[in-house]
Amino acid sequence: MNIGQAADATGVSAKRIRYYEQVGLLKPAERSDAGYRVYEAGDLHTLHFIQRARRLGFSLPQVSELLALWHDQGRSSRNVKAVATRHVEELRSKIDELQSMVDTLTHLAKRCDGDDRPDCPILSDLQRSDS
Repeated sequence: MNIGQAADATGVSAKRIRYYEQVGLLKPAERSDAGYRVYEAGDLHTLHFIQRARRLGFSLPQVSELLALWHDQGRSSRNVKAVATRHVEELRSKIDELQSMVDTLTHLAKRCDGDDRPDCPILSDLQRSDS
């Protein structure tokens, strides 16, 4: 199938498919006599794999690592679990950072009267250089 059909079949845009080829996540597609990319079932499975991994928040290097493990029939599940576990730790750290932001902004918003006066604790906090 051509790139448009592959995009329709996987939900991955043609631009993104070309990008995945460029960065090495997807092997370069075969070309037709007319020079169009031609994709096979295995390519679609790989695109689905990449898409699912990206939706779970894995970075491109992590996806690359997972793809290598997926293709390695002699892999140890220990290695796959290690990638996932590291990612969970990163996600938890991001959640903590986001929660801290929410807490700070909630506190500042409560301190702001939200009236017609120019005084605003939110802007005062943002201009501080000690944070």
